[in-house]
Amino acid sequence: ADDADMDGLIKQADLAMYRAKELGRDTYCFFDEKMNEAAGERHQLEVQLRRALERNEFRLHYQPKADLRTGRITGVEALLRWQPEGEALVPPNEFIPVLEETGLIVPVGAWALQEACAQMVRWEQSGGLRQPLRLAVNLSARQFRHQDLVEQVSTALAQSGFDPRRLELELTESMLIDD
Repeated sequence: ADDADMDGLIKQADLAMYRAKELGRDTYCFFDEKMNEAAGERHQLEVQLRRALERNEFRLHYQPKADLRTGRITGVEALLRWQPEGEALVPPNEFIPVLEETGLIVPVGAWALQEACAQMVRWEQSGGLRQPLRLAVNLSARQFRHQDLVEQVSTALAQSGFDPRRLELELTESMLIDD
């Protein structure tokens, strides 16, 4: 029983330490049961996100990009969305930070890049576009630093047949904040 109590105390101390780190430098924090609840909820969200990729619950929404001088659509930005089966869309600020923290952003980002390139080609082949458009895909700091990034981009372009001159890789806010 003492070992179980000690393990519980260590977990509580860890939760308080991580909360203090979130609050900034030179501070401390006492354990609160809400921290335990928050950790449990975050773990549950992580489990759901791991399943989401397997279950094809991620979606891409395409936001038009226009030339302000002419008003013409010049491209689209692919935006990652998550819709768990039978539920409403989950706001990006509720799941993207967890994808980044856990490293799941790497496989999800690779899927998004592949899917976005393939969708552009499908639209072009179906005659759904009046002119070729540029495609912007966001990269997080974690993706940018990942050793397979160049291979992921090359694979997405090769498999889809999308013109690499029209692909824009945009750095997310997390990338700019990190460095």
